[in-house]
Amino acid sequence: MVGKMKLSKSSIGLIIVSFIFYLYATNSFSIFQRDSALEIVDFSIENSSVDTDIPSNPYRNPYYGDLHVHTKYSFDAYIFGVTATPYDAYRFATGEAIKHPLGFDMKLKEPLDFYAVTDHGFYMGMIENYADTSSKMSKNEWTKPIHNINRPENVTVESTGERADLFSSVLSREIINKPYPWWHPNYLGAWLTNNIQLALTSFDYDVHKSAWADVAKAAEEFNDPGNFTTFIGYEYTTSTEVEGGNLHRNVIFNSSNAPIRPWTRIDSLNPEDLWTWMDSLRNKGVDSLAMPHNSNGSNGQMFEVETFRGNPISKEYSEKRMRNEPVVEMTQVKGTSDTHPLLSPDDEWADFEIMDKRVGSRPPTYSMPQGGYVRDAFLRGLTLEWEGRGNPYKFGLIGSSDTHTGAGAFDENNYWSKVGVLDGTDMGRGSVPLSQDRIDQLTQYSIDFNQPLSTKKIEGKTYADVGFDQWSASGLAVAWAEENTRDSIFQAFKRKETFATTGTRIAVRFFAGFDMESIDLNSEDMVKNAYAKGVTMGADLFSQANQTPQFLVWAQRDKLGAPLQRVQIIKGWVETASGTPKEKIYDVACSDGLVADPVTNRCPDNGARVNINDCSISNDVGAGELKTTWADPDFDPAVKAFYYVRVLENPTCRWSTWDALKAGVKPRPDLHETIQERAWSSPIWYIPDSSDLEIIPL
Repeated sequence: MVGKMKLSKSSIGLIIVSFIFYLYATNSFSIFQRDSALEIVDFSIENSSVDTDIPSNPYRNPYYGDLHVHTKYSFDAYIFGVTATPYDAYRFATGEAIKHPLGFDMKLKEPLDFYAVTDHGFYMGMIENYADTSSKMSKNEWTKPIHNINRPENVTVESTGERADLFSSVLSREIINKPYPWWHPNYLGAWLTNNIQLALTSFDYDVHKSAWADVAKAAEEFNDPGNFTTFIGYEYTTSTEVEGGNLHRNVIFNSSNAPIRPWTRIDSLNPEDLWTWMDSLRNKGVDSLAMPHNSNGSNGQMFEVETFRGNPISKEYSEKRMRNEPVVEMTQVKGTSDTHPLLSPDDEWADFEIMDKRVGSRPPTYSMPQGGYVRDAFLRGLTLEWEGRGNPYKFGLIGSSDTHTGAGAFDENNYWSKVGVLDGTDMGRGSVPLSQDRIDQLTQYSIDFNQPLSTKKIEGKTYADVGFDQWSASGLAVAWAEENTRDSIFQAFKRKETFATTGTRIAVRFFAGFDMESIDLNSEDMVKNAYAKGVTMGADLFSQANQTPQFLVWAQRDKLGAPLQRVQIIKGWVETASGTPKEKIYDVACSDGLVADPVTNRCPDNGARVNINDCSISNDVGAGELKTTWADPDFDPAVKAFYYVRVLENPTCRWSTWDALKAGVKPRPDLHETIQERAWSSPIWYIPDSSDLEIIPL
């Protein structure tokens, strides 16, 4: 009788290694391996209230929404004290009030038309699990600082120092990324499913999938075709290893079908790998879009002239990027990415809500402007195309909030900022002087956590110095779509018939063609004729026998906002002989019957003013709408160019001035007291010859 044989760990390991070597030698890996990120789940739920008779407008309506929203499932939001669920976020978007972590109500002036909860795919749902002392993961020693962090008694202003330390350190600790031993079943499971996360001791796949499924189910529950649209989505959160440039993207799906898990930075830091995954899903019938955001904090790396791995950009790269990234989020809480004063010194409005620091850098670190702003990207795209490498930066524009409270704060006069407890008070945002108690707390925090003192003296008063003063009440994504449904709005994103606003609900039409001047601007058929005679924002306009094109612009004010001051067209091109990029700004429509100076191309001052003592504004100047047709006086039919619209409201008080007014103190002297809310259209690209079009986005 043969006795039972006991194998040592080393023997087991030898057997496993031998087996793996055999598989490698015989090229048999594929027999066992599958890619979990390509498993498709139908998250749809029965909804008997679906209206099959949805009104449709062939000439399209503007739908206002936010495609960048975080809830408790985001690792950073939960650390910031946020316990709002995806369901809370959608209730907010449809007009309900929800609670800020510090207890006050957050409510919109008007409901939105569409919304997407886009929690970080990276460690989605895990921090809440660490905090739950009944969970298996909470038994790990390194989770103790997070235990019960969001019990009501722990969600206080006094906890901001501890929370900031957790945000900057906990996920960078070595233990977080510590893998299981190579012989552990989870390690083998990670390989078999191409899911590296499974090999990490800090990762619970069931928790992760459950959080993702809840995000998807909330979107499904609130999707109401014809009335309110939601998208299943998440944020791909990545950066460069060395310089820490922000390369984040939001990914949204076009239907109820989505992968069983989000594809994250743990899978790869390289956005090109993200696009490959998206292409693979598309081949399986699941379409998606990735939307780069906060490019101003990328340290110049979002719109590079080389690939992530440092190779020259090629036509293939350009095609792949444009297929997956047709729109870019160019305004949000963390500043505006239109342009920078260093990039556009002749643009008087370039210095608008500039955040020139990299997000999360401690101490705050400067972000290189070149390669981080959309106007510069448009010019780089033309330059690359001029060099025969395609154009990877031929994208449309949207805005969104990047709120981490589930609720976007779009209004300057009702601004609760973004990161929960950390910036939920005026003192925390740096807009009003600190009390002595808060100074003492911040001083003690710098000692306890070995951090630089986060205060600054200005004219004898002490303010918080944490970068929140550079944040913005912004922004909104707007899609011109036939109806308020997923498919219709998603297709608007794909064709780039979109525009961005800073939170105001301006409406912008933008067309180009060779017979725009024949259109009666006061006719009820104006829009119908514009579609018939030309192309709209986001499109290409091909030359016609060297004719000069005309542009039709129509802007309408937000009924709850300030009157319009001017409409501008921003042109960019590359000099044919030298390849030098150029830009120029034209004021094409002025309020109050004013006319732009033919030399400066600028409207005269319309006299609109703001009373800083009460934030009242001039209501007797400005326009409810501005519309015109315009031809480029410097047009060259042989030169490829882009044109996009910027609409400016009359000045109003900035959120920091409103904070000061409500607190009964003077506005902080080193911050802008006023701003001009605005909207930006997607560009129209003039193409001299149809054969010269390098890239046709899919």
